[in-house]
Amino acid sequence: MEEYPEELRSPPVALVALVGCPEQHGAITTHLLSQQHPINTLALPNFSKLSHLLHRPPSPSSSPAGFLKRDWLVKHRTKIPAVVAALFSWDHVSGDPAQWVQVCSDLDDLKAAIRPRNTKLLLLVVVGQSDDISEDRLLALRKRAEVDSKYLLLFNPDPSQLNNSLQRLSASFAELETTFYREEGRRIKARIEKKNFSSPDLQVRYCFKVAVYAEFRRDWAEALRFYEDAYYALREMVATSTRLPPIQRLFEIKIVAEHLHFKICTLLLHGGKLREAITWFRQHVVSYKSLVGDPNVIFLHWEWLSRQFLVFAELLDSSSATLPSTSSLPVGTADQPLTEWEFHPAYYYQSAAKYLKEKRSALELTVSNSETFSENDDGSAESVVPSVYIGQFARLIEQGDDSAMQSITDDEYTRYAIAEGKRQEGWVTLLWEVLGYLRECSRKQGAVKEFVEFSLEMAALPVSIVDSIQSSKCGPGGPASLEQREMIHREIFALISGEARPISINGVDDLKVTRDNTLHLEIDLVSPLRSVLLASVAFHEQIIKSGVSSLITLSLLSQLPLSIEIDQLEVQFNQSQCNFIIMNAQKHPLEAVQSEQHYHRMESAPSLALTTNKWLRLTYDIKSEQSGKLECISIIAKMGPHFTICCRAESPASMDDLPLWKFEDRVETFPTKDPALSFSGQKAAQVEEPDPQVDVTLGASGPALVGERFLLPVTIASRDHAIYAGEMKINLVDVRGGGLFSPRESEPFSLDTHHVELLGIVGPEGEDESQRASDKIMKIQQSFGLVSVPFLNIGESWSCKLEIMWHRPKPIMLFVSLGYSPNSNESNAQKVNIHKTLQIEGKNAVLISQHFMLPFRRVSLLLSKIKPVPDSNQFSSLPMHESTVLVVSAKNCSEVTLQLLSMAIEVDDGGTEKSCSIQQGDEDLGTAVLVPGEDFKKVFTVIPRLDSSKLRLGMVNLKWKRHCGIEDRSGLTVTGSEVVTKHELPDVHVELSPIVVTLECPPYAILGEPFMHHVKIRNKTELLQEVKFSLADSQSFVLSGSHSDTVFVLPKSEHVLNYKVVPLFSGLQQLPRISLTSVRYSARFLPSIAASNVFVFPSKPHCKMTGITDKRLEESTVAD
Repeated sequence: MEEYPEELRSPPVALVALVGCPEQHGAITTHLLSQQHPINTLALPNFSKLSHLLHRPPSPSSSPAGFLKRDWLVKHRTKIPAVVAALFSWDHVSGDPAQWVQVCSDLDDLKAAIRPRNTKLLLLVVVGQSDDISEDRLLALRKRAEVDSKYLLLFNPDPSQLNNSLQRLSASFAELETTFYREEGRRIKARIEKKNFSSPDLQVRYCFKVAVYAEFRRDWAEALRFYEDAYYALREMVATSTRLPPIQRLFEIKIVAEHLHFKICTLLLHGGKLREAITWFRQHVVSYKSLVGDPNVIFLHWEWLSRQFLVFAELLDSSSATLPSTSSLPVGTADQPLTEWEFHPAYYYQSAAKYLKEKRSALELTVSNSETFSENDDGSAESVVPSVYIGQFARLIEQGDDSAMQSITDDEYTRYAIAEGKRQEGWVTLLWEVLGYLRECSRKQGAVKEFVEFSLEMAALPVSIVDSIQSSKCGPGGPASLEQREMIHREIFALISGEARPISINGVDDLKVTRDNTLHLEIDLVSPLRSVLLASVAFHEQIIKSGVSSLITLSLLSQLPLSIEIDQLEVQFNQSQCNFIIMNAQKHPLEAVQSEQHYHRMESAPSLALTTNKWLRLTYDIKSEQSGKLECISIIAKMGPHFTICCRAESPASMDDLPLWKFEDRVETFPTKDPALSFSGQKAAQVEEPDPQVDVTLGASGPALVGERFLLPVTIASRDHAIYAGEMKINLVDVRGGGLFSPRESEPFSLDTHHVELLGIVGPEGEDESQRASDKIMKIQQSFGLVSVPFLNIGESWSCKLEIMWHRPKPIMLFVSLGYSPNSNESNAQKVNIHKTLQIEGKNAVLISQHFMLPFRRVSLLLSKIKPVPDSNQFSSLPMHESTVLVVSAKNCSEVTLQLLSMAIEVDDGGTEKSCSIQQGDEDLGTAVLVPGEDFKKVFTVIPRLDSSKLRLGMVNLKWKRHCGIEDRSGLTVTGSEVVTKHELPDVHVELSPIVVTLECPPYAILGEPFMHHVKIRNKTELLQEVKFSLADSQSFVLSGSHSDTVFVLPKSEHVLNYKVVPLFSGLQQLPRISLTSVRYSARFLPSIAASNVFVFPSKPHCKMTGITDKRLEESTVAD
């Protein structure tokens, strides 16, 4: 299917053109391509280019020379637009008379250019935000262009209006292009209905065009109907048309039928009609299978038939149509029902391969029968090229500076077809000729290595009958035949074995392989010499134990024409101690070899003879004492005393085919006797480590707390292994996979951006610097640590402590890996590794919060709460020059008991001290102990001094440490050091309170005894304040005083409302609630219920009340 042009393989997409205002073309083109039904665009910067594009050559009056023009479809997809959009700037449309004349001239030229092709016109006027649009000028422009009002659009490129403009434009384009393709289809359909054409060939062409125009409109049903009409009309012309010679005429009909059949099957499968597509394909094959044609070019018929099956198989593979069940398989015809196999692409792939073999056999037969083909070849086939019509060929002749097409005879076409067929099938001949010249050049230059490489590559080439015949005019490499391959094979192996005389050049023995001139070839995974020697290696087990034997199979394959004898094979691994050598017992008995000194293990094979296309399989034991990956790297084959080939080892499971032999007729066998091993075998295996005899213990009690230095003990105890060259690696990994490093901004109180950090490693108690070896390894990073472990004999132990700090609450996984050698201190000794993991939860120790309170029984009028300003709700509002209570709470949210040491507010050295006064009290908290879940509260007094929309109060510093209780007496988990947790107080909004209301009454009352209740209204402004008040009655008290009135408070003064109150009931009672309203600010004061409560004793209490006067007029300052 890839052989078909793109315009045939994909459905057509509508094409429009943009002319003028090139700065707008990019946005319009991108938008049109992003639509559900995309539209392609031609962007032309000015109007002068459009006339050449839309030029329509005159139609020839004579009969057509073919069915379909080769470039008609691509021309309508890429060159002939359905709609032309003319873009004019409003500055030109509404400008001076000269600009208007130029606009009119461009419009006239545009109308004249699009009129012959009936192309639709769309006007776009590019306007700006501030342009004053004149309806009269737009009307004149529309009449000049002769377009409907809905096809004159205003295009505003401003970002706020661009999307709307693009949406209107795409809708107009879609409507006009649909109209264009519908009218073009109707125009041609009228010719078909009236049979208004001079030749029957035109019926095929017209039906094809109507179908294409229907596809442009996405009318798939009409497109399918007219493609079928074109197909049936074409089939009727097989025996009637005499326009071309018979061979070329039949070939043209088949190619056009192939195109129509492809379109029909594509539309059927696109519509989900799988059964109909398969039935249609069967009818298509039946209709043309018997049209073989002339016997001299019968291979063209088999090639065409093979391509039909291949393309249909690819269509089924890529189709989304569902495969029906076996019970619902439809009947194809009454005589031949559809089978289940016909619904699977594999059936068509197999048939395509079968007919392709028929094509190759027919081509070989045709070439072998044409004995005089090469002798009489005058080179005329080289000038034959595809004609302007699909399925036709012509001779290209030069006429001065121009060229012309000349028709050819069937004999000329046959000669061209055979030459083209040989070119496609005889690619080996071209490679043979090139290698022959390279071989001869290397021979004359005395390059032994290149001469042997090119010779071996030629000897391993696949040669067919076509290649042998085609190479009758051969180069220095001789004819491409099996006999020549064998001759080159013998020549090369005689050279490398030293049996033949050295090949001389100009009487000098230059090409020779001796002790002083050895020869070594390398064959990698992409080398063309893979056909000479291919090595496959497969471990029988993918995981093997250290020191335990396992089996490995070596397989060798060669495509050389004659058998070759290998003297020895050296198998090389990434672990050199596993290398071994395989000797050919027929040439070198193992007893004689073992008497000599060798560094590698020696093995013997009865025979190391390689036969053409037959695997040589060798299986041996392999044992590794070193853990890790054991991989076979290469196999070195030695042939002769001074010649070796190093072949890269390949895994059977991932081994690529030999590209030159992939499609040849040869027996394919598996590299190993076990087919399962051939599909899954790998050239590498994993050698497991020996079981460790050392214990690694990680100890921790309780979670880690943010900010503290968390110590975690690690103990290494030797059981049955001594520890040499021990190294311990520490890794901190995020449990959730997010990483311990924060890509966001750094911590507010730390420059370190790591959430969890490894600070250091504390050695055993009593160990000092003098006891440490000079080469002791100690590398510490934020999340990684490496420390060397000293030598430990069996039964000894060593311990250290990891010092870790959490900057944020985060669970981590601690990985500790110990690597050591149980036997010696050498760097290449076998290593044993032990891995331990421990999840540690990092938690916040305390959660600090705060809230603001006004003094008890005092209310301040804050204007920001009456008429909120933007962002005022983000901050708490405080009255200026008034005391505000700040309560800071610290909650123990961990699982351990904490001892609080101090709490203080840290203020800035500059602005905060001047703008605000904070009374902190005693910072030292003594021995305050906070159990899990308990809250601790401390009260601060804040007095703002300056009016500020955003006042920074400072930062709370809470100093704490773990309480040294029973669980931490060992002191192994934490250092006991003090930790400071910081909490930044929120910014507040400070404003002057114009009116402050204070309620004064005794802290308690006695039943039946009167007391005074005062309401103080303070005016803190320079203006006279009018305040209305009303006092609600209460059943619990009898009072005397004004219940409702209006008072005027002078500037910077205070007005007091006095009430004498007698309690009538005992217990907690609510005083009569007073409500005040500021007339100036339309604000209402309503003290809280808690501020209006007082406790009434039934009689005078018989206890000593300190701090209470007889008049009981003092009040508590703050109440929780």
